Amino acid sequence: MTQAPTPTADTVRRLARSLLKDSGKGDGSAAGPDVRPVAASAGPATWWVGTRHVLRLAPDREASVRRRRELRLRDLVRPHVPVALPSAVAHGEWAPGLLCSLDTRLAGGTAEEHRVSAVGEADLAGLLTGLREVPVRQAETLGVPRVPPRSLEALRRAAEEAAGRLAEADEFDPDRLNQLTPPAAVQLAAQPGTAVLVHHALTGGHLVVSADGRVRGVLGWDAAVVGDPAEDIAGLALAVGAPAAVRAATLAGYGARPCLRGLWLARCDSVRHLAEALTGRTAPPPALRTRLRHAWEPIMLERVTDLGRADGTP
Repeated sequence: MTQAPTPTADTVRRLARSLLKDSGKGDGSAAGPDVRPVAASAGPATWWVGTRHVLRLAPDREASVRRRRELRLRDLVRPHVPVALPSAVAHGEWAPGLLCSLDTRLAGGTAEEHRVSAVGEADLAGLLTGLREVPVRQAETLGVPRVPPRSLEALRRAAEEAAGRLAEADEFDPDRLNQLTPPAAVQLAAQPGTAVLVHHALTGGHLVVSADGRVRGVLGWDAAVVGDPAEDIAGLALAVGAPAAVRAATLAGYGARPCLRGLWLARCDSVRHLAEALTGRTAPPPALRTRLRHAWEPIMLERVTDLGRADGTP
């Protein structure tokens, strides 16, 4: 496989100028627009272009396939959700077989910078409701893959092993996982016939949040799948905290079972991911500890003990 070239500011500027010209949105400047990487953690693959656009460079052919699908998927999703999605201004290839797309920049910060308010939770509820309304067959026609729900029991066992490593590092009390018993893990299995379009990457960095706590937009649609809606509840628990995620899911019409399932997916994932990072040679990113704290925030829903009588809304 030929390795993709490393883009520089000069090559990105020339590429952005060409895409803007093709779209009719160029400013006529010979020097081209100002460009800069979005973040050091994003590597050279995502660049701000001026103040109104963002340029994304697919690093490989697999990512190119996902990005091409994303361009079409956003158009399918947009009428169903109350938050903004980026719009494609232009797209092309920045290297042989590798997609580049110039998108509109959504105004606002992220959920890592701004706390989501109560009204913002209603925005998240609208997002979850809208995703459930997107026609699954149309999404699959675009190439969105269908994935089976994860086994919560297998995840629980993996989290128990990871919790032991975290306990040795004085990072986590493994007894907290005792709340998820093997019978409860089985009882919280995903219900048949509940698959919906799932964003599958509702991280804090993908939620565009204004200073007043409203959720104004959602990025990162290339990871979308048809599958378990509890995965998006889990993503929100890691991004904005378990109580806010459950309140948003409840407003969206989800009952106790999917909310609890999403909560435990998030809790097990947060333990596993931090333990995996601790085995590396460098200190784990602070974001992983934040996600662990968010996932383990207490919620009132944990008082629900009779899941057989809980609302089984998908």
